[in-house]
Amino acid sequence: MRSRGDRALDKSRWFAVPACVAAPGSRRFIAVAGNIGVGKSTLVRFLARDYNLTPRYEPNEGNPYLKDFYADMRRWSFHSQVYFLAKKFRIHQELSETEERVIQDRTIYEDAEIFAENLYRRRQMSKRDYQTYRDLYESIVRQLRPPDLMIYLTCSMRTVRKRIKMRGRPEEQAIPIGYLRRLQQLYDSWFERYDRSETVVIETDKLDYIQDLVHRIDLRRRVEKVLR
Repeated sequence: MRSRGDRALDKSRWFAVPACVAAPGSRRFIAVAGNIGVGKSTLVRFLARDYNLTPRYEPNEGNPYLKDFYADMRRWSFHSQVYFLAKKFRIHQELSETEERVIQDRTIYEDAEIFAENLYRRRQMSKRDYQTYRDLYESIVRQLRPPDLMIYLTCSMRTVRKRIKMRGRPEEQAIPIGYLRRLQQLYDSWFERYDRSETVVIETDKLDYIQDLVHRIDLRRRVEKVLR
């Protein structure tokens, strides 16, 4: 677990606190970001249980464009990404407005800054569609209250591949290592620019907060700085 000051992509402090961050004692909205296989869902479940947070997970089910997208990505990438954007917009609004303390697995920012961006760079989304998508995304984001805390998870590609294999999701087993590396580069670039809320960086290669008491105490100490 490291601060931004320990990494090349940092901004000198573990917690960067912009003016838009909610005051102490107000509602808390925690978001967890990171590449496929870094441990987002595991952390969300752990923090939700330990701090009585309401979890919200990524809405992968129900996208009516997914089958067409996988068959012809260039033709259907825009439709699929707009669907996900609309779903994430609704979820983000609900989380911002609730009186509960909540934690989200993957954010609206990642949909645009990582996945749509990757499609465009790989020429699987046309420039016209991408610009329309970005205009829509940026208009939406300007209206959103950001999370109070962004937790960014990172780990090595070796660990990512091991976890993908262990959890056994059929749709993930054939993901090329090059694809995962491209996503990681986009994640690091995005997080370097991210300044909407307080942030924590957690490296998960050797972190075992489920079984290891020392790791669990350290994780809790970091998170409690903003939950108290």
